[in-house]
Amino acid sequence: MKKNFKLLTIASAITLGVGLSGSVKADAVGIADIVGDQASTDDIVSYGLGPRGQRYSPLAIINKDNIKNLFPVWSFSFGGEKQRGQESQPLIKDGVMYVTGSYSRMWAIDIATGDELWQYDARLPEGILPCCDVVNRGAAILGDKVFFGTLDAKIVALDAKTGKVVWRKKIADFEAGYSYTAAPLIVPTDAHGPLLITGNSGGEFGVVGEVQARNPETGDLVWTRPVIEGHMGTMNGVETTMTGTANESWPGDMWKNGGGAPWLGGTYDPTSKLAYFGTGNPAPWNSYLRPGDNKWTSSRIAINPENGEIEWGFQTTPHDGWDYDGVNEFVAFDMEKDGKTIQAGATADRNGFFYVLDRNNGDFISAKPFVKNITWAKGIDENGRPIWDPENRPGNPAESADGKKGKSIFAVPSFLGGKNWMPMAYSQDTSMFYIPSNEWGMDIWNEPVTYKKGAAYLGAGFTITPIFDDYIGSLKAMDPATGEIKWEYKNKAPLWGGVLTTAGGLVFTGTPEGYIKAFDDETGEELWKFQTGTGIVSSPITWEQDGEQYLTIVTGWGGAVPLWGGEVAKFVSYLNQGGSVWTFKIPKQLASK
Repeated sequence: MKKNFKLLTIASAITLGVGLSGSVKADAVGIADIVGDQASTDDIVSYGLGPRGQRYSPLAIINKDNIKNLFPVWSFSFGGEKQRGQESQPLIKDGVMYVTGSYSRMWAIDIATGDELWQYDARLPEGILPCCDVVNRGAAILGDKVFFGTLDAKIVALDAKTGKVVWRKKIADFEAGYSYTAAPLIVPTDAHGPLLITGNSGGEFGVVGEVQARNPETGDLVWTRPVIEGHMGTMNGVETTMTGTANESWPGDMWKNGGGAPWLGGTYDPTSKLAYFGTGNPAPWNSYLRPGDNKWTSSRIAINPENGEIEWGFQTTPHDGWDYDGVNEFVAFDMEKDGKTIQAGATADRNGFFYVLDRNNGDFISAKPFVKNITWAKGIDENGRPIWDPENRPGNPAESADGKKGKSIFAVPSFLGGKNWMPMAYSQDTSMFYIPSNEWGMDIWNEPVTYKKGAAYLGAGFTITPIFDDYIGSLKAMDPATGEIKWEYKNKAPLWGGVLTTAGGLVFTGTPEGYIKAFDDETGEELWKFQTGTGIVSSPITWEQDGEQYLTIVTGWGGAVPLWGGEVAKFVSYLNQGGSVWTFKIPKQLASK
């Protein structure tokens, strides 16, 4: 899977950004703005507060000493009957906030007042097939356009000033089960200029996972890269290379509907010049129908954005039989260990293990459990492969008396994962990751299934249950160099929202009970909380305006837990849906107190 290509230097990336900025309006977003987003405090022009996805802000105006003075300055309601889960991370540029909402909607909001500037509603067709609620996780911005995906598997470019459609393109066929919910990724290239890169959703419907790169100006496809072995990539509409080797780890024709959807989107490292995507579960869930590792599902892959070729792949759960998607974000960071600086990347997998890899070549460095009582594997070997516990794989229905249901087993974590989509954060001050996790297990069994276009392609049944009486959600601070968990905050309901960390020594996240909370990044002490009135399943942001630091969170309960959570869903059935944007600050006169 490894290939060598000429890599783009940081200097050329910045030059590229200047060139783009020079060709558009002075206040438009250039590629250099996106690459350098983490260091810029007066705007947020990328998902993850920088393409690496560290979700760290260098702002310290709000800190441990004055967080008690944080209060809301405005709240914006999405309104109407279209509530459901709100998982969006807003973007901010030149006094305007761009935020997406459920049912494929977007708003532009005046950050000074909370007033609506414009709203765009996608006209969704009948028959869309989203697996895990009608969510949208965010947008991308470049030049004078904002981009986001819709539940009918399309990507839309809007005029940032007016909200009018500039172009709209089809990612895949929604009638076959494809959809799109992630924030697009924008990266620099030498050969093509900036590219707009997307994945797809639909792993429960037997789709084929694919990463696509487009020209942001026109929406035209530049390259495509399927993530299942045996499928061909393209460049400018012409077939290029096959992903992997046909039938290396898939039997017969199973690879044709092999799943692996990269539904969470990607990250990009300006040092390695690689784009990183996680891939979803193989299809169907019944692993006895597809013997082999089933590459490259439940994996992390690194793609060269110049040509769409896969540079390396690392499979966290080979031959996945528990729906342990490998889509969770791969965060680039520099790790100090044994007196050396390692160019690393980290990911907290659905399977319950926290992996550290060399981000340049995918070499395995370490894997440590970040949740308790893992049963599906006894550990991870020196090569990064799981050490199977054969008694904890769901049984083969073909071996049962009636051929309809295999042996049921209890597995930890549940298929919703030790960590699901909700992004973790990395602090450059403490060198720790802050991981939103859940402690739960599942009864799971296999069933017969055959592929049918647009129908669920599972071949499994399941029931999720908590494993502790007093909590499910757990926010953990983890040292990636040692795997040590430094502190843990326990929450009664599952945690389903992202995390933000700042130079002010703070860690922010939201809870389904409706609170946004701030914790001490070194001790885990809860320092502040505010009740927003509905559950939080989104990712907070912070920025600076006129010398004041602001904090924003999108609220609205939903996502996969109330839809797929079994006994856990009943436990949180009292929570109300909603749809709002809350913005907070500390007045200048109180910032020093």
